[in-house]
Amino acid sequence: MTILLSTLNARYSHASLGLRYLQANMSDLREATQLHEFVIGAKTADIVEKLLAHKAETGVTIVGFGVYIWNIEETTKVVAMLKRVAPDMVIVLGGPEVSYESAEQQIVQLADYLVTGWGDVTLPQLCRQILHGPKPLMKVHAGVQPPMADIVLPYSLYSDHDIAHRTLYVEASRGCPFKCEFCLSALDKTAWPFALDAFLAEMESLHARGARLFKFVDRTFNLNVKTSLKILQFFLDKLAANPDDPVFAHFELVPDHLPDALKESIAQFPPGALQFEIGIQSFNPEVQALVSRRQNNEKAAENIRWLMQQSQAHLHVDLIAGLPGEDVASFASGFDRLVALQPHEIQFGILKRLRGTPIIRHTEPYGLVFDPHPPYTILATSKIDFPTMQRLQRFSRYWDLVANSGRFAHTLPILLGDSPFANFMAFSDWLYGKTDATHRIALDRLAGLVGQWLRLQGMSESAVNAVLSTDYAGKPARPADLPPMAKPDAAAAPKRQARHLTH
Repeated sequence: MTILLSTLNARYSHASLGLRYLQANMSDLREATQLHEFVIGAKTADIVEKLLAHKAETGVTIVGFGVYIWNIEETTKVVAMLKRVAPDMVIVLGGPEVSYESAEQQIVQLADYLVTGWGDVTLPQLCRQILHGPKPLMKVHAGVQPPMADIVLPYSLYSDHDIAHRTLYVEASRGCPFKCEFCLSALDKTAWPFALDAFLAEMESLHARGARLFKFVDRTFNLNVKTSLKILQFFLDKLAANPDDPVFAHFELVPDHLPDALKESIAQFPPGALQFEIGIQSFNPEVQALVSRRQNNEKAAENIRWLMQQSQAHLHVDLIAGLPGEDVASFASGFDRLVALQPHEIQFGILKRLRGTPIIRHTEPYGLVFDPHPPYTILATSKIDFPTMQRLQRFSRYWDLVANSGRFAHTLPILLGDSPFANFMAFSDWLYGKTDATHRIALDRLAGLVGQWLRLQGMSESAVNAVLSTDYAGKPARPADLPPMAKPDAAAAPKRQARHLTH
């Protein structure tokens, strides 16, 4: 017998935490279980060939696929081909993309079994039934959530190659107590912590093996301040003991919850050691209430301001366009407010309809129209028509190229002026008119177009050349010691939506 656990990662540098959890918890089946990761964009036939190379010579072969919003279409092709060339292989699916609204999905129809939700306990049970009987009668198996202490932590399954070359995802807790309707975490009852001492022992082991980049996927890292302080102290101790061999840690923060004790700890970190994801999503209280998001906007702004002025942390702050009830003027107001706080990066995200999320209840009253194909991006609302949403999509892409890239640090403030959203939107509209493209714009060409736009706005030739030369000759504004793998994906879903993508 052979059990193959597989997924298609968004890029090679991502190491699947979810697959490693499954492998770690296979118990008596662990020795028969292998992990095979691929990357989207690979040829379907090549993936199938590599999986078939590990098919058991006798007995049953089970192939489990982790299915996510970014790999659903390509994984469907892989499953379809596997079933054509090796129909005796047993296909089991799991992951957030197939855990909800599964009956209508082609990939579920092609597969033999589906595990929805938590798979740590349910997948091994299902595999035992497939291998040893009695054969499962039901196709869909609801994942059982075990006590957190019963889950075997997976971090020893990161290989030395993973540690040297890939992003290591870790989590001190699962779940989220908040109910933001655009996020799958809205379905969680609360946040469940792992035993802290056991978790830190695993982090100690990873560090001893050479790990220096830790990306926490906890939805709310600073929810329990005592736990947050102990984790931050772990990294401070490593920095103090090895100042010439620094660590880097990435966390998501609840924006309006930053007590003094946490500030004192954060302030001790040197540049290039901390990165925070902060989800603002909207500054409009009515929109926040509509999507069940609780947020003290004044406190959130105050905390971002403090982090920028009093800490060395790198800040990546998220806004979502297309939320029900929010028009362009409201979004623009929030965008301008966030720009004034001067975070290092602003993720201008477009709403996605993740399967299972409660956002769907607003479809009719707020005219929500979503793309039927992954990643299910909002196309129009009662407040924003399709052409305007297309303009916002282009704004988002150009914002990544010009602002978040850090390559136009001196030019950007001139582009934005005293009306950042309106001015950048005008530039975005003009840039699209000149290029008819949002991708594959070479840096040289982009710099030339930025200069041309500034001249059209009345800036002198010498001033344009001077500011662009300063940017073009310099390095990106991103701190030089920030690890390359800490850079966010330009095309990623808004982080409060995308958090489930790392499992």
